[in-house]
This record gives sequence, C-alpha cells and structure tokens, in this order.
Amino acid sequence: MPTPKESWIAYIRDLQDRICAAVEAEDGQATFQEDLWERPEGGGGRTRVIANGAVFEKGGVNTSVVFGEVTEAMKTQLKINGHSWFACGLSLVLHPVNPFVPTVHCNYRMFELYDAHGEVIDRWFGGGTDLTPYYLINEDARYFHQTYKDVCDQFDPGFYPKFKKVCDDYFVNWHRNAERRGIGGIFYDYQRPDETRNLDFWMSFGQRCGDAFIDAYLPIVAKRKNIPYTPEHKHWQEIRRGRYTEFNLVHDRGTLFGLKTNGRIESILMSLPPTVRFEYNYQPAPGSPEADLLDACLHPREWVN
Repeated sequence: MPTPKESWIAYIRDLQDRICAAVEAEDGQATFQEDLWERPEGGGGRTRVIANGAVFEKGGVNTSVVFGEVTEAMKTQLKINGHSWFACGLSLVLHPVNPFVPTVHCNYRMFELYDAHGEVIDRWFGGGTDLTPYYLINEDARYFHQTYKDVCDQFDPGFYPKFKKVCDDYFVNWHRNAERRGIGGIFYDYQRPDETRNLDFWMSFGQRCGDAFIDAYLPIVAKRKNIPYTPEHKHWQEIRRGRYTEFNLVHDRGTLFGLKTNGRIESILMSLPPTVRFEYNYQPAPGSPEADLLDACLHPREWVN
C-alpha cells in the first residue's frame, strides 16, 4: 500500500507526462527537452522546457520532489518550524507566440513537516491555475473560470468563490496600484486535512484540479492560435509580460521558497517570459482593447454566475 507521499509523487509525475504530450500535440512543431537534476540537500526534479514552437514561444512543465532539514532561514523567512520537511509538486508556465492566446500558470503541491523522529507533524496542500491574457476575450475568460468552478463544485460549492477571491488577491502587483497579473482562476494554500475534510479529500481535490488543466486551457489555445496579429499587438504582449516578470520576482511565494531552499535556479526562473518590455509610464489608449484588459486587471470581474 503506497504512502500518501508516494501516491502524490506518482500522480504528479503522471500529470507532467499527460500535460507535456497534450501541449506538444497542440504546438505541432516543438517538443519538450528534459533536464533531470538533483538537489545536494535532498531530492531533485524533472524540468521540461519547450521553446520556439509554432504556438508556444517558451514554456516549462516542471516537477520536483525535494526534502531536507529545516534551516534557520526557513524558520525565520518561511515561518516553518520542525526538524525536516518534504515537498512535491508540479509547476508550469506557458508563454504563447500569438498575443491573442493567453499565458497560463498552474501549480499543485503537497508539503509535509516532520519531527526529529520522522513523524508527520504537519501536512498541507496548495495550488491553483490562473490565466493571463493580453487581449480580453470574454468567452474564453468565462470558459476557463467555469471549468474550474465545475471542479470546485464537486467538492464544495463554496470553494470556487473563495478560491477565486484568493487568486484575485494573490497574483497582484501591489506596487502598481493593485494591478492584477491577469484575470485569475483559483488559488488555495495551506489546506490541512482535518475531521471534516480528510487527507483523501484534499489529495483528490488537487488531483481533479490538476486533471482539469488540459480541458481548461488547450481549447482556448486551439481557438486563438491562428488569429492574425500585428507588431503593435506583440508590443502590448511584451508590456504585459513585463508585469508578469515583476510579480514573479517581487511577490511570488513559490519563487521565494525555491530560492530559500537552494532550489535549482534555472527551474525556478523558467516561468519568466522570453522577451519583455519595460517602457516608462506606458498607458494604453482610452477605450482600446488594451485598456479593457488593463481595467479587468485593476478591477477583478465575476466571470460565471
């Protein structure tokens, strides 16, 4: 009988395989290059990167299984108290070529904390999937959010509104007047098994959310990947990619965790887009499609009933 840790590792690795196969099929040109790495303090991972494709300009679908002793830096900066720890998760980002195809981010993980005898003293789950369009297509936004609402509703009808709000309030460049990175999705963290929702509940929830990724995102890609675009569209895409970069380097907890636990830098920063623009005080023209996108990032909207 596999332990919960072993079951989660097997699931995460299988999910990586399925997502990579689906992304390659949608791109039709590029394939993922795999890089296996080891972490000196314990564990390692499988980094898979796709680049210069017909559809995806850059992307990565990474898995890691890492563990080690709790360091002083983890205690002070990550507020983790225990003797040793384990973490396993999948993290992906896909940056498309076409500005009418959204960037997408997805992460699902499990964390365990142990005492000096190796007994589990804490365990939690976290994750989510969120969409970062460059041009707002309401039909796509509704479809993406509805897909994850359907998953959430199978477990608790209160999950979607709760986790949508958490997502809206997490992927935020607070230094830019609370400008969101994109139009959100769902995000949850530190979900611990208890008498009401046991270990199997949270493991199953994370798995169903992970399984939903292909259905939530790739149909949008298929619809939009052949829309003609201009250099002006690409310019706006790179402006918004700059915001994406700012969030990941300034606010993202996953990036911080990786850096503070001596994670693999190339895998941690895989999420950064290939080309970006930082233009002084750039403002889209009032009433333009670009301004509409920015308004949705400044004022989160309800996409489903």
